[in-house]
Formats: sequence, C-alpha cells, structure tokens
Amino acid sequence: MRGLAVAVLAMAFGLAACDGGQAAGNSVTQSAAAERKDPMPNPIAYVEIPVTDMDRAVAFYTVVFGTDFERQTIDGYEMALFPAHEGAGATAALAKGDVYRPSKEGAIVYFRVGDIRATVARAEAAGGSVLYPVKDVGEFGLVGEIADSEGNRIALSQRR
Repeated sequence: MRGLAVAVLAMAFGLAACDGGQAAGNSVTQSAAAERKDPMPNPIAYVEIPVTDMDRAVAFYTVVFGTDFERQTIDGYEMALFPAHEGAGATAALAKGDVYRPSKEGAIVYFRVGDIRATVARAEAAGGSVLYPVKDVGEFGLVGEIADSEGNRIALSQRR
C-alpha cells in the first residue's frame, strides 16, 4: 500500500519516473526506454526522508532550508511534503510510520543550497551535526554532510 501512496504522490506532482539509461545491448534498459512516453532527464521523482518526531523534523528542515511543508496523512502515514513545482525535478517528504527508520546508512539525499557554510551553521544551530565537513570537489562545487534532527545523513551541494 505504501508503494501505491508513492505512485499517487508522484502522479499528483505531475512527475513520471522513467529509465534514463541508454546502455547499448542491455535489453532491460532498451525495453524501459522504449516504453516511456514522456522522457525526463532525471528518473528520480520522489524521496521520503524517515523521521521519528514529525514536529521536530519539520522545525529542523524549516530552519535549515527555509521551506514550508504541506502536512498530510497518506495511506496511514504522517507526511510533511516539500513544495513541488512543475518541471523542477524530484520532490520529497518527511515521512513517519512503522516502515520509516532514520539512518546514516543507505542512500544519501543531496540538497542543493546557495550558501553551504551558512546552511551547515543553521543545521548545527537547529540541533544537527556535521558528518562530513564542507569540501571543494572541483568543477562540482562544494559538498558536505550533516545529521538531521532525526539522525539521517543528509548531504549538501553548492554549485560554483
């Protein structure tokens, strides 16, 4: 049922997941590429960030990123949806429920920010901690990683 909720959210935001791979000789990739009707350059449509205390997490992300959330219950799970804008790429939600476990392991979600050092300072002031100090990665700009209020590893990226 949770998968259905994700599919409904993705459709509601006007986003369609698709396979962006063009690997020659890979029948699975070629099949997926042939099936897509409206190709998008980025196949990621939606990300859920696990939380254990929704109010604390919403407060943290609001302070750190200056964003507003739309709070909803979807398929029995408490969600705080990040703003979604047509054509803006992937969106996300803070998600609370029995299947959501905050972690510093697994996939890492990168947030693009305008001033990475100021964002890290706001995160620390809001109860987060630095896991990977800001580092210059050449043409890709600056990156760093923080622990959010829930214990998730969150990465930050600032373009040049």
